[in-house]
Amino acid sequence: MNDRQWLLEAIELSRSCPPVATAYAVGAIVVDETGRELARAYSRQTHPAGHAEEAALDKLAGVHLGRATIYTSLEPCGARRSRPRTCAELIVAAGLRRVVFALREPPVLADGNGAQLLRAAGVEVVEMSELADLVREVNAHLLGQPSRTFRENAR
Repeated sequence: MNDRQWLLEAIELSRSCPPVATAYAVGAIVVDETGRELARAYSRQTHPAGHAEEAALDKLAGVHLGRATIYTSLEPCGARRSRPRTCAELIVAAGLRRVVFALREPPVLADGNGAQLLRAAGVEVVEMSELADLVREVNAHLLGQPSRTFRENAR
């Protein structure tokens, strides 16, 4: 699969998140350099305050991820109230060198500067904003938008 296909898969995974008024619904998939999936998770899958990237990385503790890519529907958080470390920090600490996401974190819950933090740490960041409407659709409960279906246009 290519970047677009993996990111669409992460966005689809985000639909599994229980919607809450205090957090985004996010899906994340970690893939190695050969294109093999290593782990996947969605927000609140394992803990009420758990983020998707955090949960996926937790499944890979001790695994060398220096050539892996994480596909995440939303920009990894650069500010966080619910835990001591942001997803951007966790990604850097895990050694990932590449992040692909669809939507920059809207300033609804926190200042989203995860991409900037990742780039400053030497991580390659790819934003596929042409898929952002799909992420907005999943998170319509927070973004104050009516839920619309963009799935057919994205494929």
